[in-house]
Amino acid sequence: MLVSLTVGKVDAGVTVLLTPDKRLIEFPSILLPPNISSGSIVDITVGRNTTKEAAAEDQFRSLQDRIFQSFGATEPAAPLLRCRNATQTSVVLEWDPIELATADLISLSLYRNGQKAGNIPRPLEMHSTKISGLAVDTEYSFHLVLRTSAGTRASEKVVVRTHKMTDLSGITITTGIMPASTRENLTRAVERIGAKIVDGVRIDTTHFVTTEGRGTAWEKAVENNIPVVRPEWVTACEQNGRIFGVTKFYLDVMRPGPPSDDQLPPPPPKDLPPKDLPRRTSPPEQEAASKKSPVSTSPPPGPAPPVTPPIGKKSPENGAGAGAGAKAPIEAEDDSDAQEEQEEGEAAEPKAKSTEQKARTNDQAEQKVRLEDVQGQLRPGGSQTAIVEEVAEGEEGDEDGDENKPASPPDGASFQEVEL
Repeated sequence: MLVSLTVGKVDAGVTVLLTPDKRLIEFPSILLPPNISSGSIVDITVGRNTTKEAAAEDQFRSLQDRIFQSFGATEPAAPLLRCRNATQTSVVLEWDPIELATADLISLSLYRNGQKAGNIPRPLEMHSTKISGLAVDTEYSFHLVLRTSAGTRASEKVVVRTHKMTDLSGITITTGIMPASTRENLTRAVERIGAKIVDGVRIDTTHFVTTEGRGTAWEKAVENNIPVVRPEWVTACEQNGRIFGVTKFYLDVMRPGPPSDDQLPPPPPKDLPPKDLPRRTSPPEQEAASKKSPVSTSPPPGPAPPVTPPIGKKSPENGAGAGAGAKAPIEAEDDSDAQEEQEEGEAAEPKAKSTEQKARTNDQAEQKVRLEDVQGQLRPGGSQTAIVEEVAEGEEGDEDGDENKPASPPDGASFQEVEL
């Protein structure tokens, strides 16, 4: 097809061509013949190249295939979750390696009973996990959720029921260093209770049984917080028909033995009967006992009353003659003097013991002086001897001690009313 066009305006890059019906067409200047200017007429032949069209189509289709094979042929797969082992209080879950295809990983989460339990650390490296702290004989459901740049994929739900206390099939034992006979007995006991023994410490190992705390397996078990127990624990589980606590069977727990001599209590003394054994009392009990102990309530002894001879004996000082058989009386002290002495004795009672002893000494000296005066005034005779002996006996009674001394007479009472 041949078309004649008129050159309108020529620029450096684009030339404006006019059609016969005065339409404007912009045409690249580089495709026009050289040395053209405004008003020139050019003939352009237009034709379709089907061969090149087919080649371009084939090239485009090949590129699309390469892109699809590289980025769209595969996609992330949903995780495949399953239960590896279950015990009374724990469940071990495992899954196949995650297939991401060409997508990027965002997270891998574990859900328990429809609620998120947490994210799996290092999901490209870890293919199992252990959930502890579950209730005994309880049903749980678990599933995984995979989030990638190509979308979200969820696994099928896995329903697991924890074991009863009498179900010992979930016990997985790894053995350590122990004698050959002990190992044989342990193997037979494990078979009888329905448990299993595995080689090496794994994620599903529930107990590490050994008699010596050494070795690589023992170190790994301690690092993973796996209970390290003695073989007697398996025997206890078999005898009780249920899973038994491991507290008393830890390897590092001291076995109970007979008490040493230092720990024995001292024997009771043989001389004392059981009822007479001393009893340790606390300070409050001692204080209460001291309060309950009897205390003497008798008042302290006061000064001794003056000695007065018996009435009926006349003294020469009174101007009366003494008969042959009569006793000379001693001049009686006035009532006022006796009352004063009584008041002095009552006032001296609260004083210190030393002051009381000094007062008694003075009274005894005064009584001796009065006795000497009586002996000088009395006439010789049988009656005089009786009076002297009577006064002397009173003096000796006073010197024997304060316990035999009579109490002071009350106010207004005479000395004769007090018995010597």
